[in-house]
Amino acid sequence: MRSPINEKKSLVELQAIAANPASVMKIAQERENALSRVLMAYVTSGLIFMLLPGTFLGVWNLLQISGNESAGAVSAAWLQAHGHAQVFGWIGSFILGIGFHSIPKRRGAMKPPIIAAWVCWVLWTIGVAMRWTANIYPWHWRVLLPFSSVLELGAFLLFANTISRHRPEDGGKDQLDSWIWVVISAACGFLLALVGNLIGCFYVALHGSSPAWPHILDQRYLALLTWGFLVPFVWGFSARWIPVFLGLKRVRFALVIPAVLANFLGVVLTLAGVYALGAILLFCGAVLAVAGLRMFEPAIREPKTRGLHPSFPYFVRMAYGWLLVAATLGIAAAKWDSSGGIWGASRHALTVGFIAAMVLCVGQRILPAFAGMRALWSTRLMFTSVALLMGGCVLRVSCEILAYQGYAQWAWSVLPPSAMLELASIAAFAINIFGTFLLEPSHAQHQMLIIEIPK
Repeated sequence: MRSPINEKKSLVELQAIAANPASVMKIAQERENALSRVLMAYVTSGLIFMLLPGTFLGVWNLLQISGNESAGAVSAAWLQAHGHAQVFGWIGSFILGIGFHSIPKRRGAMKPPIIAAWVCWVLWTIGVAMRWTANIYPWHWRVLLPFSSVLELGAFLLFANTISRHRPEDGGKDQLDSWIWVVISAACGFLLALVGNLIGCFYVALHGSSPAWPHILDQRYLALLTWGFLVPFVWGFSARWIPVFLGLKRVRFALVIPAVLANFLGVVLTLAGVYALGAILLFCGAVLAVAGLRMFEPAIREPKTRGLHPSFPYFVRMAYGWLLVAATLGIAAAKWDSSGGIWGASRHALTVGFIAAMVLCVGQRILPAFAGMRALWSTRLMFTSVALLMGGCVLRVSCEILAYQGYAQWAWSVLPPSAMLELASIAAFAINIFGTFLLEPSHAQHQMLIIEIPK
C-alpha cells in the first residue's frame, strides 16, 4: 500500500511533468549525466590502480621471484602493496562507483548523492594511493600507513551512510530480494576487511620494523579479504545478473544462502587458525553456490550476448570452474603445502581465475550500459582480454605449485610468461573500457523517462 503522502507527492510530480515536460526531461538527463560521470571517475581510477600499482607491480614481483627461484626474493611489503591495489584500488573502486550509480536510481531518488559520491571518491583514491606509497617507499610509513586506513574506512562509511538514506518510497513488504541479502553479507565483509585493515595498519605502525604485515597476520587477513568480501559480492551479483545473461533457470536460493553461511564459517575458522576445517567449509560453500546458481546446467533461453563476444557464457562458466579449483587447492594446501606454493596457487585461482575473470566478463557487459547506455567498443578485444587471462592463469597456477614445491625446476621459467599474458589481458580490458568511454556515444538521452503512476 502506498502512503497518502507518497501518493500526493507522485501526483504533484505528474502535474509538474504535464506542465513542463521539457524541463523535467532536462533534469532527468542532467541527473543521468552526473551519475555517469561519477561512475566513470571510479572506474577510471580503478583501472589505473589495476594497471600500474596492481598488475605491473605484480608482474615485477613475479619476475624477481622466478629469477631468483625463491619466494623470499621480494619484499613482503611490495607483495602486499600489489594485493592492496588490486583488491581495494581496482575492485573496491568499481564496487563503490557502481553502488553510487545504481542504488539511488533503483530506489527512485530524484536527487542522487553526487557531492557525497565525489567526496567519497577523493577519500578512497587518496587512501589507496597513500597505502601503496607507504609500502613501496617507506617514507614516514608509520604515519601514512594508519592514516591511509582511516581514509579508506571513512570513505566506505560515507558511502554506506549515503546509500542507506535512499530507501524505497513504498515501504511495504518484502522490499529486499534474496540476492540483495547476499550482497549485504558481502558489504559486511567489506566493512570487516576495512576494520581489520585499520587494526593491522595501526599495529604495524606501532610495533613493526617495516610497513609489511607479519606473515601469519597477512595470511589470515587474506582469507577475510578474498572469501569474506570478494567472493560473496560475486555470488550476489551473479544471482542478480547471470541467470538473465546466460539464459539459465531461476536461482536456487535454498542452496545459495547455505553457501554464504558455510563460507562465513569457513572464514571464521581460518581466521582462528583452524585451516583444514575452514578450507573444507569454503569448498562446501563454493559447491553449494555453483549448484544454487545452476552455473553448469544447460540454458533454457538464448543467452543475452548482444553487443558482446559470443564466448561470454563459456568464460563465465570457466570462472566458476576456477572457484572450485581454488577451493580444492585450499584443502590441499592445508594438508600438504610446505613452501607457500599451493596456498599461492589457490589464491591466484580465486583472485585471477574467478574474481578477475568475472570482472572482465560481467564488467564489459554492465559498465558501458551504466556509463550513459554506451555500446562496448570492441567485442574482439573483450574475447582477447578474457582468453589471455585464462591462459595466463592456467600457467601460473600449475607452475606455481610445481616450482615453489620443488617438483619441477623448469616451472620457474614458465612463471614470467604467465605474468605477461595476464598483464596483456588486463591492458586489453582497460583499453576496451577507455575506448568505450571515450569513443562510443552515449544513448542515455534517447531513453524513455518512466514515471510511476499512483495506484
